[in-house]
Amino acid sequence: MKIALLGCGEVGHCYAAAWRKAGHTIHAICELRQDADMQARAQNHGAALYAAPGPWLAEADIVVSAVYGHAAKAIAERALPYLRADALYADFTTASAADMRAAAAVAAEKGVPFADVAIMGAIALLAERTPLLCAGTGAQAAAAFTGGCGAPAQAIAGQAGDAVRLKLLRSIMTKGMESLTVECLVAAESLGLRDALYEVLADIDRMPLTRFMDSFVRSHVLHAPRRLAEVREAREQLAQAGLQPLVLDGVERLFARTARGIEAARHGGAPLDLPDTVPARLAWLATLAAQDGAAEADRAKVAS
Repeated sequence: MKIALLGCGEVGHCYAAAWRKAGHTIHAICELRQDADMQARAQNHGAALYAAPGPWLAEADIVVSAVYGHAAKAIAERALPYLRADALYADFTTASAADMRAAAAVAAEKGVPFADVAIMGAIALLAERTPLLCAGTGAQAAAAFTGGCGAPAQAIAGQAGDAVRLKLLRSIMTKGMESLTVECLVAAESLGLRDALYEVLADIDRMPLTRFMDSFVRSHVLHAPRRLAEVREAREQLAQAGLQPLVLDGVERLFARTARGIEAARHGGAPLDLPDTVPARLAWLATLAAQDGAAEADRAKVAS
């Protein structure tokens, strides 16, 4: 395969080396940087170096965008008119879902398959073996190509933008868990209870993560008021230990929002009565979140 790279920073350089190792050719590199270091990098990959998209892109079988996310839509709009209809455009950037979809629409007008490729981890740790999630009309082709070069790649049903959305949803979970872990273990260490904490958390290891998450959603709408009190007690314990609660402040706000929703339902004349299913309970919680978001937007307008 002949590959053209739009951007050859950390991401582009990493994958270019892996694809060359797998027997593919880096046909050309497009980079705003034209300094000696970038010229040497292009020469190392055996690629011509260009400062802007142009007719040379027509020689590529795959065009990979690895620019900064804010520039992804603009570079796609400039590059796509030069691609052959049988070529693949794969966007490896951190562009927003809206920009991914806008770029995919341009590709559709040109009849070019478009893949939104989300890098699901840090390439500084796993390099080209970092898992990839692909969406869009070119998802299957992108997953097959990158998978054949050693990357754990998965194509999902859906449109361009869905892969990056899933990446960010995953980040809510992983970064939230990371921050809660840091806050919890710092407190446990300060109290001399870290080893004991690991022991009392052992039961969580026995339940698959997705089932564990679903159990939280199902029980949250029943027990949020009682759990809110426990969150506040935990917050007080942190304060007594001389530690500033950061993550727990947000946890308290979320539980308080649900508790207010439950109380509002009771004031409406009947206790909250939801089917004991994850979709039904998430739908109710999503309504609360939307109301909270609208109220916050109104407060921002008044403040401005």
